[in-house]
Amino acid sequence: MSSAGVFISIMAALAVGAMSPGPSFVIVSRIAISRSRLDGLAAALGMGAGGVVFAALALAGLTALLSQFEWLYVLLKVAGGAYLIFIAVNIWRGAAQPLEVSDAGDNQRAPMRSFTTALLTQLSNPKTIIVYASLFAALLPRTVPLDLMVALPLGVFAVEAGWYSIVALAFSARHPRRLYLASKSWIDRAAGTVMGGLGLRLILSGLSAR
Repeated sequence: MSSAGVFISIMAALAVGAMSPGPSFVIVSRIAISRSRLDGLAAALGMGAGGVVFAALALAGLTALLSQFEWLYVLLKVAGGAYLIFIAVNIWRGAAQPLEVSDAGDNQRAPMRSFTTALLTQLSNPKTIIVYASLFAALLPRTVPLDLMVALPLGVFAVEAGWYSIVALAFSARHPRRLYLASKSWIDRAAGTVMGGLGLRLILSGLSAR
């Protein structure tokens, strides 16, 4: 298969994975709907940056290291799950607090905070590195051409940031935000429950693998 064929195959598989519901979707949609469109797009860029990190680690062979040192993989799962639970608790605690959303972007630090939150959420799931590594191992040739080495991280960023930009634009629209403000406490509690459940499942899967 040509380099272009390999690249398209990997990007198509990653696009399907990015579109599947998970903690990344929850955090980007909530940021977009509760803060601003700019914050949502900043979060989308954070997801893209996290994808680039995973792609680079997969190309560097981190999966082989994790398979050799199982305790390291367990540690990453537990730490990632704990971070998701931390986010869930913060969402739940703020559910009853009133919120004013605005596109004005009065707080200049808010987009950077949204970017960081999304980046850490993306990196909190070590299973994603396994997905990336599995795809790369299955589809890449034994000797990876330089053009693919350069194109893959850029393509990963485009897929991850592109999909979550669509999510951010959709959820920052006027009608979804109006619905959010009308039912903020219930939506936040639901989002916190989902995020906490995902974190707990990540921790339990890590501990059961010991």
